[in-house]
Amino acid sequence: MIMFNHIWKMDKKDALLAMLLLIIPLLMRPMLANTPASGDPLFTFCNTEILTKNYTLNSPFENNLKLLLGSLPSNTSLTGFYNTSTGEDSDRVYGQALCRGDVNSTVCRNCIQTATKEILKQCRSEDAMIWFELCQVRYSFQNFFSSMVYTGKYPEQNRMQKNISNPVHLEQVLTYLMNNISNETAFDPSTRMFATGEIKFSRKKRIYGLVQCTRDISEKYCYNCLQSAFGELQKCCFYRQGGIIVSRNCNMRFELYRFYNASSFQLSFPASQGASWKIWMVVVVTCIPLSVLAVLIGSCAVNYHLRKKRRQRDDDKSQKAELLHELASPTGVAITQEGELVSSEGLHFMSLSIIMAATDGFSESNKLGQGGFGTVYKGVLEDGKGVAVKRLSRKSWQGLEEFKNEVILIARLQHRNLVKLLGCAIEGEEKLLVYEFMPNRSLDFFIFGL
Repeated sequence: MIMFNHIWKMDKKDALLAMLLLIIPLLMRPMLANTPASGDPLFTFCNTEILTKNYTLNSPFENNLKLLLGSLPSNTSLTGFYNTSTGEDSDRVYGQALCRGDVNSTVCRNCIQTATKEILKQCRSEDAMIWFELCQVRYSFQNFFSSMVYTGKYPEQNRMQKNISNPVHLEQVLTYLMNNISNETAFDPSTRMFATGEIKFSRKKRIYGLVQCTRDISEKYCYNCLQSAFGELQKCCFYRQGGIIVSRNCNMRFELYRFYNASSFQLSFPASQGASWKIWMVVVVTCIPLSVLAVLIGSCAVNYHLRKKRRQRDDDKSQKAELLHELASPTGVAITQEGELVSSEGLHFMSLSIIMAATDGFSESNKLGQGGFGTVYKGVLEDGKGVAVKRLSRKSWQGLEEFKNEVILIARLQHRNLVKLLGCAIEGEEKLLVYEFMPNRSLDFFIFGL
């Protein structure tokens, strides 16, 4: 029984081990898919244009080509770059090799050796080029040294890259990175036309970039080539987590992981530029609701103000209508013992124009004095009768009520024969009482309390 349990335990362990052996390759498969094998070329270009033809097997051109390719590994490994030619006249072959700037001589030699074998295997044309991750080899029937004709190529591995969640910010940061290391590559002789750089992309991620030119071209050609490569990279890969563009005279690549061995330029994205995008978003998100709220509050305030003014006008009109109804009698008004206004002879409504003419437009020379509720002016009517006109304060909220009280009070006094109220006028903001003018100052005593 004990032995059976022991065998069962061993079987369980073996089963678990077998499952792990099956699962691990499946887990590693996606990771391996994103990185081409060291022996696989990134891209192979066999020129098939009209001016380019295939060479004949065992021809002088093929023999010269093999000699040239055989000399490239050892010579290129010395400095990382080498170009040469072999043969004469129409059978002459021009060749060039470049190793990535961060590899040692052994890696360089091995990569060039693999590339020369592969290009012979894949191409029969008299003009061809092959790119590996760490090196590139080119040959042609015509001299291409020191010249630059840009033809960018898109390696298949670009399609394997995952999309990035923030492509707008990636483009801003990546543009800054590539512009800086492109300038270093093209215009700083100490870089030998190779530069790498890294820059912070987010709180946890960094972008790593690499650019390189062949050393036979001028600084201007190198910079122009890298600018063209950058444009191609922008089209294919600025929404991805990595990308690479290869061409005859320059290469450009970026990743979200460190893929090179060289020391790199440590760059920082300018705060003003890096924060501008976030600030702009904050401003937009904040200002739009505040603007809408301000418009709503403003609309409510204007509406409230207009309604309040309308109510005031309506109340004023209502008061005027009520007062006019009480006073508007063709014969006049009088006061009862209870203080109510009733019809009476002698008190009439007058037009404002008549009163204006009588007081000479309320001139200062006709001003008798000023009391708590208005100013009194002396005047003469058309029939020659002297009058005293009391002009109540304009725009007074209680002017109409004062006006009515004044009429009632004076009517009472008139009833006692102390002062005579001849008429009144209401036009617009003007509220006027017209008394009989009494030179013996009894009117002054009534109005001013003297």
